[in-house]
Amino acid sequence: MRVEYINPFVEAAYSVLTEVLHGEVKRGNLFLKASTKSVMGVAAIVGLAGEVEGRVLFDMSKQTAIKIASVMNMEELTELDELAKATISELANMITAQSVTKLHELGFRFDLTPPAIITGENMEVSDQEVEALIVPMETPYGSIEINVAIRQRS
Repeated sequence: MRVEYINPFVEAAYSVLTEVLHGEVKRGNLFLKASTKSVMGVAAIVGLAGEVEGRVLFDMSKQTAIKIASVMNMEELTELDELAKATISELANMITAQSVTKLHELGFRFDLTPPAIITGENMEVSDQEVEALIVPMETPYGSIEINVAIRQRS
């Protein structure tokens, strides 16, 4: 996986999270994951197709998702309801939109799928033939992992 694909997601995630959460966001150490990866409980998945193909997964615990949705909606949410899921989906859209703009400026052309939200316990994501780069982000409301599995189409 080329670093040109990853940096726009890291930069956009940091920028968007800092802006919408009104707090300090810290990026952890990046790491590669070649096999199946467990999901923390709530994940927004965005697919990419074209010259670049793969997916980006925004992964967090249910509690983190509820807290972030509460902050973004400026009201106390107590459960992962439709509003909270729509808010996490919008967060994924915001980060992905900034990333895609940067990637398009670098000359990469591809289409995106709308974010899909998956929730539950003991879920795993498996990527065939594509290594995933995990970018941990620490927010005041919990951890988010940006899980990027992208490759140039051959």
